[in-house]
Amino acid sequence: MIEILQSILALIVTIAILVTVHEFGHFYVARRCGVLVERFSVGFGRPLVVFKRGSSAPSVEQSVVAQQYPGDNQEPLPETEYCIAMIPLGGYVKMLDEREGYVPEHLRDYAFNRQSLLARTAIVAAGPAANFLLAFVLYWLLFTAGVSGVAPVIDTPPAGSPAAELKLGKGSEILTVDGQQTRTWRQVNLALFDRLGESGAILIEVKPFAAGKTQSLSIPIDAFLIQEEEPNPALALGLLLSRPPIPAVLGDILPGGAAETAGLRSGDQVLKIEGQIVSGWQGFVEMIQANPGQRLALEVDRDGQVVYLNVRPEAVVIEGATIGRIGVGIGSTAWPEELQRVVSEPLYWAWLPALEKTADMIGFTVNSLVKMVQGLISTSNLSGPITIAKIANQTAQTSLESFVTFIALVSISLGVLNLLPIPMLDGGHLFYFFIEAVTRRPVPERVQLWGLQVGMVLLVGIMMLAFYNDLLRL
Repeated sequence: MIEILQSILALIVTIAILVTVHEFGHFYVARRCGVLVERFSVGFGRPLVVFKRGSSAPSVEQSVVAQQYPGDNQEPLPETEYCIAMIPLGGYVKMLDEREGYVPEHLRDYAFNRQSLLARTAIVAAGPAANFLLAFVLYWLLFTAGVSGVAPVIDTPPAGSPAAELKLGKGSEILTVDGQQTRTWRQVNLALFDRLGESGAILIEVKPFAAGKTQSLSIPIDAFLIQEEEPNPALALGLLLSRPPIPAVLGDILPGGAAETAGLRSGDQVLKIEGQIVSGWQGFVEMIQANPGQRLALEVDRDGQVVYLNVRPEAVVIEGATIGRIGVGIGSTAWPEELQRVVSEPLYWAWLPALEKTADMIGFTVNSLVKMVQGLISTSNLSGPITIAKIANQTAQTSLESFVTFIALVSISLGVLNLLPIPMLDGGHLFYFFIEAVTRRPVPERVQLWGLQVGMVLLVGIMMLAFYNDLLRL
C-alpha cells in the first residue's frame, strides 16, 4: 500500500511539473502576442486555490491602436485568473476567443482568433517547445553536476551469439555504436534501441581488455527484433554488461511472505543454506528455487552478528515448473570504482552536450513512433499512467539524478506526442494552420469539428491501448 501511494505521489509530481511547463509555454507566448488569457489552471475540476492578477499586456500593434483611438479603449482589461484545481493530472490555458463565446467589442483585438497566423502558430507551438526547453535545461544541470553511469565493459558473450562470433572477449569496452560515443552502458542501450526493426549492420568500436588497439566491428542485422514485445537489443547481440560479484544481500521483504515469516530483514546477507556456502545472489536464488516447500536452515550475517533462521520457500508454478519463492528483493550493491563513470562538463560548456542530448532524444522518440506506425516496433511498448507512476517512484527512490533524467525524457515524449497531427493536440492545430497558410483561408468550422471527433476517437484508442499494456505489465 505504501508503494502504491508513493507511485501515485510520484505520478502527480511528474505530471504537475510537465503539464505546468507545457501550459506556461502557451501562456507566456500568448501574453507576449497580446492575447487576453482568462484563466491559467494547474489541474482539472473544482478550483481549490484561485487568485487574480494583472491582465495580459497588449502587443505593440495594439498599443499603437490604443494611442490613436483612446476613446475606444477606456475600459480596463479583465485580470487573468490563476487556479490550482482538484484533479492534478493536467492543466489548461483559457484564452479569449470569439469561437467560444461572446466577446465585447473593446476586447476583440485581444482574442486569439483575431491574431495573425504567425502569432497563433507561435502560441500553439510554445507548449511543446517549453517541454523541449525544460529537458534541455535539466540536461544542462545534469551535465554540469555530473551524470553517473556504468562503464560499457562487457562480460563473456554467450556461445553462438553475434558478439561471440566476432570473438569479443570479457573486459572489452564499447567505445562507439554507429559512430555515437558511448561512455556509459545506458548510451550503448539507447544507440542499439535506435536500430530496432532495421536491417543492415550495426557498427561498433571496441577496446579489447588485453590489447590497447581499438577494433571496428560490424554486426549484421535483419529486421532487428521486429515486433518484439520486450526487446533487449544488447542481450540479443550477446553484449552482456560485466557485473561485479553480487553478494546475497536482501533488499525489500514482501509483507506476509515466507522471508518475513522466517524473520529475515532487509540488509541481511545469507552466508549458508543447509550448511552450504552461498557464493552470491545467483547461487542463493537457485538454491531457494530448487527447494519449494522444503524447510531450509539459513546462516545470516546481520550487522556483523551471525543469526540462524529457518525458512520454508513457497511453492509456485511458473510456465509449468514448480519453484520455490520466499518474497525478497535484491539489495543494493556498490559498483567497483573502475567500472563507474561520471560525465561532467563546466557550466559554460555543458549546454552543448545538453543540446545534443535533447536533440538525440527527440530524434529517438520520433524514430520510435514512426517504427511503431510502420509495425517495426510492437505497440506493447506504449506505456500509460501506471507504468509512468511506477518508473517515477523507482527513479525518485534511486537518486535525484535518475528522477531528473526521467522527467527530462518524459518531457521530450510529451512534447513530441503533442506535435502529432491529431486534432485536439497542438500538432492538429498546427496542421490546420499549415493548410491555412497554403490555401490563404482558415479551415472551415465543420471540417474542424469533424476532425475534433476523429481526434477524440484516436486519443481514446491510444489511451486505452496504453492502459491495457500497463495492466499486462502488472
